[in-house]
Amino acid sequence: MATKTSKSFVDNLGKIYGGYAGGFIGFVILLAIMEQMGVPNKIIGYCFVFLTIGVYAYIGILSRTSELSEYYVAGRVVPPFFNGMATGADWMSAASFISMAGGLYLGGYGALGYVLGWTGGYVLVGVLLAPYLRKFGQFTVPDFLGVRYEGNAARICGVIVLFSASFTYIVAQTFGIGIITSRFLDIPFEVAIFVGLLGILVCSMLGGMRAVTWTQVAQYIILIIAYLVPVVWLSTKLYGLPIPELTYGQALTEIADLEKKLNIIKPHVGAYVDAKGQFSWVEFNNFWALTLTLMIGTASLPHILMRYFTTPNVKDARTSVGWSIFFIFLLYFTAPAYAAFAKREVYTNVIGQQISQLPAWVQNWSQVGGLLTIKDANSDGILQLSEFIINQDIIVLSMPEIAGLPYVISGLVAAGGLAAALSTADGLLLAIANALSHDVYYKLIDPKASTVRRLVVARVLLVGVAIIGAAVAGTRPAGIIQMVAWAFSLAAAGLFAPLVLGIWWKRTTAIGAILGMMSGFIICVVYLVGTRYFDMPLWFGIRNISSALFGLPVAFIVTWVVSLMTQAPSKEMQDFVDSIRTPKGELAWVKGQQHE
Repeated sequence: MATKTSKSFVDNLGKIYGGYAGGFIGFVILLAIMEQMGVPNKIIGYCFVFLTIGVYAYIGILSRTSELSEYYVAGRVVPPFFNGMATGADWMSAASFISMAGGLYLGGYGALGYVLGWTGGYVLVGVLLAPYLRKFGQFTVPDFLGVRYEGNAARICGVIVLFSASFTYIVAQTFGIGIITSRFLDIPFEVAIFVGLLGILVCSMLGGMRAVTWTQVAQYIILIIAYLVPVVWLSTKLYGLPIPELTYGQALTEIADLEKKLNIIKPHVGAYVDAKGQFSWVEFNNFWALTLTLMIGTASLPHILMRYFTTPNVKDARTSVGWSIFFIFLLYFTAPAYAAFAKREVYTNVIGQQISQLPAWVQNWSQVGGLLTIKDANSDGILQLSEFIINQDIIVLSMPEIAGLPYVISGLVAAGGLAAALSTADGLLLAIANALSHDVYYKLIDPKASTVRRLVVARVLLVGVAIIGAAVAGTRPAGIIQMVAWAFSLAAAGLFAPLVLGIWWKRTTAIGAILGMMSGFIICVVYLVGTRYFDMPLWFGIRNISSALFGLPVAFIVTWVVSLMTQAPSKEMQDFVDSIRTPKGELAWVKGQQHE
């Protein structure tokens, strides 16, 4: 039940965030004026990083709460429009903001699988899961598994999958935070990770989902402004039209001409082609395997599904999905333009130039964690494409400098990337901490724990997981987009089958769901770890970022076969499943369970 204060806040969200957006734009203009007055770039970078984190911290402190429903599900008062915005921020992580355009820059057509999979997954969320989990009316995804499959075994299996997928995802976000803070605060990467960690904790620790929700709305406003401004500016500068989605085709034509001039052959940017430029079934299969894995992974990620627990009712949960797609579309539809404009600028001003006379940004970024390397392999002093090794994780962050835009735009993009990484990290940490505190500690260890004790446990776990994630990120285990894809595979292989069948097939039994969940998850883990770390051969040429392709069908088949071989769920449980699928009426309930 919302308090009078929270209701007043919700009723005035439009005015509050409208004023916030205007204030942020004014802040950017002020820093632009300061740059023209000669204020050092380093000071501008510090202003962007620390003042934006300060705003998030302020929101987090204002949103502190000691009520369970506020901490776990934001009091279930979040309107669909703003929940869609918060979901967009929660969703568009460092991988979307920082790495996706970089993937398109390096991989061309093949990287569009990320765009298709990550966007298309929300169709599955809206049609198969979000409204029904909201009708269930509890706090976490493992909570649903525990109730639907009548025991703590399914709950614990759900926590294992949730932790594995979400922790992998957190490491990727922390890695992105380290890149940004290292570059713009000019501090070592390993130290920068823990500086960013403070920003994560102060947003989520005191207020839980309530603080994270209102912080994520603020973060979405910053990240979408930061993402669109540079590419709109460059589109206007180059082609006189401030709609980059309509002009990057001209940039692609110019890139093709520049490749001929520079004698660059890049056949891999075509559709489903190998290194020789020939059609390849392996590339075709990998493209669609990745798209399918990301779609299903999207519909399985607990930190995303949790967002739809926060709406006032089932109808609003479904509407929220529509708004989520819209807010995500704004960024994803622009990413190809980012990649095209960045490549055009690199081919124009970097490749084929004297190494001794390269732009200053090349030297600046070559000092950040080995993400940009220049080699004069043939000792001719001229930079060839093969001698320019740039990591996909810095394409977006460096693009303003690549294009020669004012430094304030670089700081703006850094603030946007930080907002994207922090917002997702907050959601992931909350998903893990809530599952461990609610589904493990409260449900299994101390069912009589007081509200205060439960919240203390949740906060302690949140801090612990955050510190471990930062430590792992400091080892630089892989690129951001690869780690995120692994997280999607783990979630898809372990959670999609028990969630979907639990809602849509009343005959699904507890033992069938548990065996299916763990068999699919284990196969995915074995393939991912084996091909990544132990020289295990690829099955049918499928890369490990699509590991769920093998675990997912096993999960469904095992669940189906074992369910048919075991006793059907009780009539009461089948009635419970029917009630979940009914859009209207009271929250679903089954004997022995209480809503909190």
